[in-house]
Amino acid sequence: MTSALVQLLLPAECLLCHALFPFAKADDLVCAVCRHRWRPVCPPWCDRCGQPEPHFGPCRLCHDWVPPFGRARSAVWLDAPARKAVHALKYGGFPKVARDLAAVMVRHLPPPPPGSALVPIPLARRRLARRGYNQSEVLARALGTAWQMPVLCGLLARVRETASQTTLTPASRLANVAGAFGTRNSEVGRRNGSAFRVPTSALVLVDDVFTTGATLAAAASALAGAGATHIAAVTFGRAVIPDFT
Repeated sequence: MTSALVQLLLPAECLLCHALFPFAKADDLVCAVCRHRWRPVCPPWCDRCGQPEPHFGPCRLCHDWVPPFGRARSAVWLDAPARKAVHALKYGGFPKVARDLAAVMVRHLPPPPPGSALVPIPLARRRLARRGYNQSEVLARALGTAWQMPVLCGLLARVRETASQTTLTPASRLANVAGAFGTRNSEVGRRNGSAFRVPTSALVLVDDVFTTGATLAAAASALAGAGATHIAAVTFGRAVIPDFT
């Protein structure tokens, strides 16, 4: 059956609003109207973690980050229109929507410096088995294609299971993911039986959503402990932090 006949019998539609695509856009998953509803995260913001809020003294999100973790940026706010896309990626079984998310990230975020490598946040084994894929990995691969950068999928590993972060306070999130990540050498390899070595170029963590940065900070700590000296992070969405005070 030709693609034209398939489109005639089963017309492609937007994953989010169900608007029909023209034949030329049949391979898309999110329409231009839905993408336009995703609100970019704009300055002023904390120069380090990218949180756009008033800062009086040290930023409450990134003041305890390890020194090599220099910068985190998010493309759009995780309000209702963007949240639907993230849920489709994480829970709806639509890994291909990562291409749409990555395209928006490329549009709103500056590319990492030449020689950088992308490092997806690893998923816990149970969640990976249940989901069938790691949403951060497919997002990192889409970014790697757009930015022409390598993706080091085996550099980080989950060393223990963690509870869902959804309902936790910022302090609880930090405790929940502390020590949850470790490094392994499946990507960079060993030399003459030597100890683990990390790339000397910048490592850019990739995740779908930034809430308090606890997960990214824990992953950066693991990389820094293995010798990484330049760490950044990018995410598609930036969640609005509830007021826990």
